[in-house]
Amino acid sequence: MIRLTWHGFLVVIAFTAVALQHHVTAKKDLPTSGSTASAPDPPAAAYRPKDHAEPIIEEVTAKQLERVLNEKDYVAVFWYTRSCHTCDKVLEELENIDDDTDTFGVDFVKINDKRLAKHYGIKNFPALTYFRKKEPIIYEGDLMDEDSVLEFLTSLEALDLPDRIEEVNSKILQKIIEDTDYVAVLFYKAGCKKCAKALQELENIDDEADQLGIGFVKIHDSSLADEYNLGDLPKLVYYRHQIPIVYEHELTKEEDVLEWLVQNKSTGDEEDVIEDVTSKTLDTLIGSVDNLVVLFYDNDDEDSLRVLNELEKIDDDCDRHGIQFVKIEDPQAASSFGLKSVPAVVYFEKQIPNIYDGDIENEDALLHWLIDQLQKDEIEDITNEMMDRLIKEGKNIAVLFYDNNDKKSQKALNELENIDDECDTLGIVFVKIDDDEEAKLYGIEELPALLYFENGVPTLYNGNLEDEDKVLEWLSYQIKHDEIEDVTDEMLDILINKLSNVAVLFYDKNQKKSQKVLAELENIDDECDQSGIAFVKICNIDEAREYGITTVPKLMYFEKRIPHLYNGDLLKEEEVLSWLIHQKRHSEIPEVTDEIVDKLIESESYLAVLFYDKDDREDIRILNELENIDDELEKEGIVIVRLDDANEAKEYGIDHLPTLVYFENKIPAIYEGDLINEEQVLKWLIEQKTTATIEEVTDEILKTLIADHEYVLVYFSGRCEEGEECDSILDGFENIDDELDETGIVFVTTEDASIAREYGLRTFPSLVFFRNKEPLVYTGDLEDEDEVLTWLIDEETLKVPGRIEEVNTKMLEKILNEKQFVVVFFYKEGDKKSQKIISELENIDDECEEKNIQFLKTSDNGIEKEYDLPGLPSLLFYRNKFRKIYTGDLMHEEAILEWVLDLHESEPDFIESVDRKTLQTLINDVEHLAVFFYDDKCEACPSILEELETIDDDTDKEGIQFVKSTDSKLASEIGIFSFPALVYYETGVPIMYDGDIANENEVLRWMIKQKTDESIELIDREKLFEYIDNQDFLAVVWFIEGDTRVPRILRHIELIDDEAAEYGIKVVKCNDRLMAKKHGFRSPPGITYFRKSKYINYDGDIDDDEEVLDWLTDPSNMELTEHIEKVNRKMFSKIRQSSENVAVFFYSDDCKQCKQVLAEIEHIDDDADGAGIDFVKIDDKQMAKECGVFALPAIVFFKLGSKEPTIYAGI
Repeated sequence: MIRLTWHGFLVVIAFTAVALQHHVTAKKDLPTSGSTASAPDPPAAAYRPKDHAEPIIEEVTAKQLERVLNEKDYVAVFWYTRSCHTCDKVLEELENIDDDTDTFGVDFVKINDKRLAKHYGIKNFPALTYFRKKEPIIYEGDLMDEDSVLEFLTSLEALDLPDRIEEVNSKILQKIIEDTDYVAVLFYKAGCKKCAKALQELENIDDEADQLGIGFVKIHDSSLADEYNLGDLPKLVYYRHQIPIVYEHELTKEEDVLEWLVQNKSTGDEEDVIEDVTSKTLDTLIGSVDNLVVLFYDNDDEDSLRVLNELEKIDDDCDRHGIQFVKIEDPQAASSFGLKSVPAVVYFEKQIPNIYDGDIENEDALLHWLIDQLQKDEIEDITNEMMDRLIKEGKNIAVLFYDNNDKKSQKALNELENIDDECDTLGIVFVKIDDDEEAKLYGIEELPALLYFENGVPTLYNGNLEDEDKVLEWLSYQIKHDEIEDVTDEMLDILINKLSNVAVLFYDKNQKKSQKVLAELENIDDECDQSGIAFVKICNIDEAREYGITTVPKLMYFEKRIPHLYNGDLLKEEEVLSWLIHQKRHSEIPEVTDEIVDKLIESESYLAVLFYDKDDREDIRILNELENIDDELEKEGIVIVRLDDANEAKEYGIDHLPTLVYFENKIPAIYEGDLINEEQVLKWLIEQKTTATIEEVTDEILKTLIADHEYVLVYFSGRCEEGEECDSILDGFENIDDELDETGIVFVTTEDASIAREYGLRTFPSLVFFRNKEPLVYTGDLEDEDEVLTWLIDEETLKVPGRIEEVNTKMLEKILNEKQFVVVFFYKEGDKKSQKIISELENIDDECEEKNIQFLKTSDNGIEKEYDLPGLPSLLFYRNKFRKIYTGDLMHEEAILEWVLDLHESEPDFIESVDRKTLQTLINDVEHLAVFFYDDKCEACPSILEELETIDDDTDKEGIQFVKSTDSKLASEIGIFSFPALVYYETGVPIMYDGDIANENEVLRWMIKQKTDESIELIDREKLFEYIDNQDFLAVVWFIEGDTRVPRILRHIELIDDEAAEYGIKVVKCNDRLMAKKHGFRSPPGITYFRKSKYINYDGDIDDDEEVLDWLTDPSNMELTEHIEKVNRKMFSKIRQSSENVAVFFYSDDCKQCKQVLAEIEHIDDDADGAGIDFVKIDDKQMAKECGVFALPAIVFFKLGSKEPTIYAGI
């Protein structure tokens, strides 16, 4: 046998790698200069583009993808996972457009890397990301529709990059011109200074053009410019429905260019199509187009589509009259203009909206109305939302509050129409609103009434509205003279809530001192405006008293709703101005009155109040220290104020000053530490906000809590020293305080025995539960906090006599989980209509209780969205979490009772239909759940569903809950894009059925198999040691019995157990905490991976089975020693996916020469690593034959991208 020079062999391999690299044909780079020259060959180790004869999307690794993104301008990346059945179907469709994307200069690759996918925001698979010069955009459409995907990848919208005009090649430009109604194209050439300057200026209007529906691109292609006979560059060509016109003026004047583009949008021969716009574009159009009509519609609504069809007929007529017509499908945009339903038409004239209230389907009547709006000036009708938008924009607005059915209102309106043009000249927007509720917010009780807004500050007109000349004179005066505006108490409340900085002078207009002060303060009104401080005055002694002001004039400054009282001389306006500006620029603890404290307790969730004596030096010293933490408290969302009022302090049981009281959602807690140590105070306040503790209260505070709250739990400890039994009981209760917070129960403690005796308590400690002020004494074991918690949340304990039980959403979820039949009234706190409905529903509460139906009400914030409600108030009936919505009159309690009892007695459908909220709850809470996803367009779904109904009872017997859903959004999140589909959830982990869904028996067998299959072996310590010694690859999942996370985690691991075995990896589970701790997991769950007894620990997402499998099978993690690794077929496939160059030594145990050759090859393993070549050995004769090797030993070299391996002939 000839002795080999193994370093020489390594050189041969390296040479082969380079030679192969230079024989591959690379894709062309996306042209950026109009050049048609082919791209140079990519360097060694680069990702290899495919042969164009085979439309196959290339597989890349993370490193290769990084390289592609660096080298290519446009890259489409298809993300997939191993166990995703939908991924294969989608990939098959996308292969059909791979060649097309090549034509447009878009590289298309695929990658299976969940960690990298997460980095780019991909959470669900399959997914498609389009990188434009490394900038990613995720495709949100149907991946099964390859035409739509191709349209997306080659569309102007996808190419759009922020703050730049996109570069295109001639192929993409042609497609954009064909697909885009309006596109501006800048033809330029390299090295042209004039071109560079024009481009720089035009970049400034790219976004504006985009918002107006005009695409903007640039192209560096001299041959194409010559073909168009453009002459000297740069040149701007504007394509409107593929018809080009050339801009003949100066390109550096970007505003003139934009105006020209907008003016030339209409060619006059377009089809009657109303342009669809986004909310952002609509805002731009309102600001830039004098006459604009907008159709708000819903594409899924038959009425909307019928109206749209009619209105398309008058689009050209609108164009001829200079009215631009657009449409928008955006519920949020509609609601921002106060539109309660769609379709609806709003006409904007110079940004002022006017709602059309005629027959929207009569296009001729609408056109006549629009032309009428152009020809005559009327005061526009607006909604309260529109009014808020105008006020927020800082416009000068005159608002007529009127009643359309009131003769006096109509008469005033007719007169005021005569001065609308004059108001326009003055720069005043004149509008009207028929909304008495909005009027009442501003304190207007009688209509008609006129309010003038300047910088958001309202002024009420007190003259005769039928004398239009006087009104105009008054409005002119408001514009020309800047005075401190008079406001009502309602207006003041609105200003304080909407504006950050408001100065308020409380005065008496009949008092000489007030008049004198007002005259001085008028001198600083302009300076306040310039400093961003709104200055108003109010002549209302009752409103003053609400803030603790008993004598006027007084000045109060509100900063973010928090009042500061001025104590200086109001006649010295310069000092007042200096103080106001100081308050705005510097943060100090404001001085307040007891009335203000009461208002703040109501309005602020987190409030700290320092009760102090301003004449006490020590108190002032403490105040100065606390000033140091004012800014930190503001960052934490805690408002701090100070109050010099010993009597108010006594109302909270405080007999020593200074004292700090913290209020959280109206519940007070007294600080017991050293107030001079501001750092400790800050720490305590933050702890109060971020942690739940049982507060100790005085008897005065306790009485207030019982009076104000529905549920109050009081621990009467009696005299209690640290370490005593009463103290240890309190410590135990701290363990259940969080749970009680979630149920809305206020938990406090007190040593005061006097109030306890009022309720007949003689022994201490005792626990009393107050329900709507009614006490209930706990008689169980106080040291068993779990028993206490069970008693408190028991239905009978919580029930308030004679009332429907109020619950929060967490408590509601608990009851829905536990009770079979529940009726829930969802409503908005403070809604008068809801209160009336509740009074009626109280009458049927007992009848429901007799049938074991629990009746609840809830008014938590966000319930409408969280529970997917049609609106508030709403009444729902739940049976085992499945709900029905009541659609009748909520004031007819008898009809409601009949409806509830009918549902209670009726039998449910076979497979229950569920909404999104219920389905998500089931996925989270039900251990074994099957979901049939379908949609109304699926023709086969009804017959398949009928077949599946026959196994519903069988699934029930097997403990599998079977439901159906039309929630396409939730389906898409788990990779379902076509219907029908069946998904089985175990502990919330989904697995998709890929068999014949119409074969109900096969479906049933599959479900039962999923439920009963437990493939992971449970091992003890002895077995663990045995496996560590004997298994090459061992993955151990550590867990703790009883941990609620464990079933879900083990389910994830079971999904990859079989595939891990194909790599030779044995997966086991072990609940030996000592062994877990020894291997680095003090608090399981966790995964330890043993490779020939050497172990590493998993630090990724243990709930992500794909990520766990990728980690286990990562070649770098499977490497055992410094020798050439032995791998199997599956492991080799994984290595080939991630490695550019792989050398394989094929051998067998019965080959005598193999051992000797292997020993020699071991000498060059490190050198191979250094050269970027992975060296492995495989004992698999069949695989060797598949590679063309028929005599062992043999060495075969694999190069990524090469179709055929290279067999080394030197052995």
